[in-house]
Amino acid sequence: MKLGVNIDHIATLRQARHTAYPSLTDAVAIIENAGADGITLHLREDRRHIQDADVRTLRALLKTRMNLEMAATEEMVRIACEVQPNDVCLVPERREELTTEGGLAVAGMMDRLKAVCGQLAANNIRVSLFVEPDRDHIEAAVQTGAPVIELHTGHYANAANPGERAERLEGIIEAAEFAQSQGLIVNAGHGLDYDNVRDIAAIPIINELNIGHSIVCQAVFTGLDAAVREMLKLMGREACRTVVIPIWRAFPRSYPWTERTGRVPWAEIEDRFSRQAIRGQGGLQQGAGYGFPERHPVDRYRRGSR
Repeated sequence: MKLGVNIDHIATLRQARHTAYPSLTDAVAIIENAGADGITLHLREDRRHIQDADVRTLRALLKTRMNLEMAATEEMVRIACEVQPNDVCLVPERREELTTEGGLAVAGMMDRLKAVCGQLAANNIRVSLFVEPDRDHIEAAVQTGAPVIELHTGHYANAANPGERAERLEGIIEAAEFAQSQGLIVNAGHGLDYDNVRDIAAIPIINELNIGHSIVCQAVFTGLDAAVREMLKLMGREACRTVVIPIWRAFPRSYPWTERTGRVPWAEIEDRFSRQAIRGQGGLQQGAGYGFPERHPVDRYRRGSR
């Protein structure tokens, strides 16, 4: 699975005092060196963080792919056709929002999106639509001619409790499977962080995750290079991968858990922590005598090392 790092909030720090620092070119060099597969940046109509000059400068310097997020306006389409990013992700945009709040209402702007997708494709720019993980939105996305969708993971990330998060995760899995059946490339992003990314990264259908705010925040404490590498590690991008089985109940401290068994005795798990990663060598195995009253939505994809 690929990682695209969104650098908008590095630009936010710079624009807070309109200084020349932090340097986006320096940041991009660090991010790429740390192993990210691409750089995502959102040129908003109000230019609150990324500026036109940033897009043009970085396009010439990037060693990986540029994913330009933008609204489907004439101005933005013109800029994209001039700059020629590798990818454009069309997103909804409102000036009063703090960040993108949801997916495109694709059906309600079908004619416009078809025209924009066609214009960008004619300029050899791959187009992605930022959509809710919902069958109706995906069916509408197919009609626009866009080859890629990015599933909005914000509701999953902001879930109020484990039950709601599991429900949101199941919806994302179903949406990804349906999108793949329609011939779409599936990306995902929004609100993903170091605590919630594992479950999304466990869905093999998803091609790429776009993550920014949490990485920039983590970089305040660990440095940008380490923040990117840690996110890649959580996504399973290690030379030696371990199976990570996320659950919402942790073993009692006295329980003799061993990696030798590779089994999760759900019936004996008690509420102690909100989340714990339990590592096993052989993946999730349903051993005789063990009950599984609560199965995690991504267990269907657990087959030992991915």
